Amino acid sequence: MGILKIALLQIAPCGTLQGNLKKGMEACEKAKALGADIALFPEMWSNGYRIYGRPVQEWTAEAIPADGPFIQAFQRLAETLGMAIGVTLLERHEGGPRNSLVLFDRFGRRRLDYAKVHTCDFDVERNLTPGEDFYVAGLDTACGPVKVGAMICYDREFPESARILMLKGAELILVPNACPMEINRLAQLRARAYENMTAIATCSYPQSVPDCNGGSSVFDGVAYLPELEGSRDTCILQADGREGIFVADLDLDQLRRYRESEVHGNAYRRPARYALLCSTNVEAPFIRNGRRE
Repeated sequence: MGILKIALLQIAPCGTLQGNLKKGMEACEKAKALGADIALFPEMWSNGYRIYGRPVQEWTAEAIPADGPFIQAFQRLAETLGMAIGVTLLERHEGGPRNSLVLFDRFGRRRLDYAKVHTCDFDVERNLTPGEDFYVAGLDTACGPVKVGAMICYDREFPESARILMLKGAELILVPNACPMEINRLAQLRARAYENMTAIATCSYPQSVPDCNGGSSVFDGVAYLPELEGSRDTCILQADGREGIFVADLDLDQLRRYRESEVHGNAYRRPARYALLCSTNVEAPFIRNGRRE
């Protein structure tokens, strides 16, 4: 196996679909030149997550099909470059627009379609249709197969998201993002990686984009090594606020050896004791968000 190179495309959108297509393709070409095996876009790249401060009808009209020309261009590019591409979009969908990711492998084969499950229903994302499940797919890379899943931005705030992906076999979770990556949100990602022994790669927008500050990151999920007395920092990459392409080297062999011997993840879970997690009749002093079921 060896080292999997993950490129986080921390780039600013252009304001148009065609502009984002051109800039996105150029970013992928640069990522390949840096040796990347996978390139990941920030959240809703097709329209730059431009949904705040605009009429709902205006931005929902920008939804595009998940098999349309924009996505097909990245499919062809993945095959041309021999590099996996995780491209994000405001997806046109029968039940209403979705916040989605499509992952192509290095041969241009479509390996994963994911729509954000935990839409921010307390704000304008209430106009989006939530996804229905979390999925894991085998991705063929230059250094061998790797099991990849995805969650998007607010999904990160629910431990269940990463836990389900881990239980489905994910070794790497891709996280497109569009919000400030401050200490608490970074801590969530660190925790999701640690508790599931899963690598987590998050791509955000740079600080030039409103309500964003860069901070794209990769946590490799390996907290302990035999040669170390204590724990190690699982963060192997954290970008600053500037626009750019940031590449992390993920040691898959190390992660797999770690998973074979450590006590986290699925090793000592007691699912029979977790019934309350699946109940909707929970009395707690929190807001009721009116979630659509």
